[in-house]
Amino acid sequence: MRLILLGPPGAGKGTQAQRLVAKYGLVQLSTGDMLRAAVNAGTPVGLRAKDIMARGELVPDDVVVAIVSDRIDASDARKGFILDGFPRTVPQAHALDRMLKDKGSKLDAVIELKVDEGILLKRIEKRIAETMGRGETLRADDNPDVLKRRLLAYRDQTAPLVAYYGRQSVLRPIDGMAPISKVASAIDEALSGATADVVPAKKRPPAKAAVNKSTAKSAPVAGKAKKAGAKRVAKPARKPLKTKDKSAPGAGARTVANRKSHPRKSRRQQRLTKRR
Repeated sequence: MRLILLGPPGAGKGTQAQRLVAKYGLVQLSTGDMLRAAVNAGTPVGLRAKDIMARGELVPDDVVVAIVSDRIDASDARKGFILDGFPRTVPQAHALDRMLKDKGSKLDAVIELKVDEGILLKRIEKRIAETMGRGETLRADDNPDVLKRRLLAYRDQTAPLVAYYGRQSVLRPIDGMAPISKVASAIDEALSGATADVVPAKKRPPAKAAVNKSTAKSAPVAGKAKKAGAKRVAKPARKPLKTKDKSAPGAGARTVANRKSHPRKSRRQQRLTKRR
C-alpha cells in the first residue's frame, strides 16, 4: 500500500499516520528524517544533499526523489509506505510519479484531511494554554504566528496537489474536523476501496459453437427424409407398356396395302348394302 497524507499543519496527519503504520505494517517516511538518515549513512545521494545543505541551499527535487527512491527499496518498506511532507509541490509530484513508474509501481491513494483553518488556530491557542498550565515546555510549532505562516505556505505550494491527484482519481477527501476515531474509520473505508485487489472476472459460460445456418436448416430435413423413407414400402416395378414397333419391317407396308385393297365405303354405300 503506497499512500500520501495531505493536509495543512495541525490537521492530524501524524496521528493518523501512526495508526496506519501499526494497522497495516507500513513505513512512515518523512522527508526530513530521510535526508538526515541518508546524510548519516554516507550514501552518494546523502553526501550530495549534505554539501547542498552546508551551503545553506534548498535540496533540489531530484535529490529528494532519489533519497525517497532509495528508502522505499529498503526491506522494511515491502508492505508499503506513507509519505509525510512529500511531495510539497506539483513538480515534486510529477517527479515522484515518474520514479514510481520506473519501478513498475504507483500510488494507491492520497488521503486529504480537510480542516477549517480558523478552528486550527483556536486549537493551537487552547493547546498552548493547557501546556503552560501544566508547566510543560512548549513545542516549536505551538505558536499561532508560526502556524499562520505555515498555513499560508501550504495554500501556496501544497494545496494545488489536491487538484493534481484529483485528476488521477486517487484523491480521498476526509473530514479532518471529525473526532479522531471517526476520521480513522473514514480513512479505513476509503482505503478498502482504493487498495482492493482486482476482482477476477466471473467465469463465463463456454461459448456456444458457431452453427452453420445452412447446415442447421438442412440437417432436420435430411433427418425427416430418412425417417420417412424408412416407413415407405417399396412399390413393385411397373411392367413396361407394349408398344407397336413402327420400325418393324413390313408393318407399315401391310397397313397401307390393306387400305388399298379394301377401300373404305361411304355411309350411303353402307345403307344401300343393308337394304339389299
